[in-house]
Amino acid sequence: MRKRIRMNKPKIVRPEASQPAHALWFDRKKYVTINFVVHKPKDVQVDIQPDKMTLCCKNDTDDVFYNELHFYDKVQIYDSRERVYDRTINVLLRKVKPDVAWPRLQKDPAKPSWISVDFDNWRDWENEDDEGKAEFDQYVDMIQEMASENKGAVPDMGDLSDSD
Repeated sequence: MRKRIRMNKPKIVRPEASQPAHALWFDRKKYVTINFVVHKPKDVQVDIQPDKMTLCCKNDTDDVFYNELHFYDKVQIYDSRERVYDRTINVLLRKVKPDVAWPRLQKDPAKPSWISVDFDNWRDWENEDDEGKAEFDQYVDMIQEMASENKGAVPDMGDLSDSD
């Protein structure tokens, strides 16, 4: 049995005067991506656990943001990461079960007002392989049908010269 080494991060405590940052999320085969919208974030603290994550930060006017998410399913904490940009904090979460779609971001079916689906980046990837296979099968059927129907006699190509 492999022992996990856990870094001793200080627990992020919810500040009294805080508000949640707006979060846009989308699902992929192996990852879930969350973008927390915070203008010029600073003092950013992110704690990713297998079943939840906590984010705490300030913006350029010292408004305090705090988000706590209990994930729909487990994530791999050592292959998940966050990046701070000028207007967002991007969190990339590696799924423990790849190829399993998340119908929602949180375990609780009640959706908080600060979570939205990022439709600009959303893809219905669940059926991608099946659609490609169906298209391929349809192409193969068409080729077989054309070969079996043999429309008309085989053209005589004897009148074509080799010099062309």
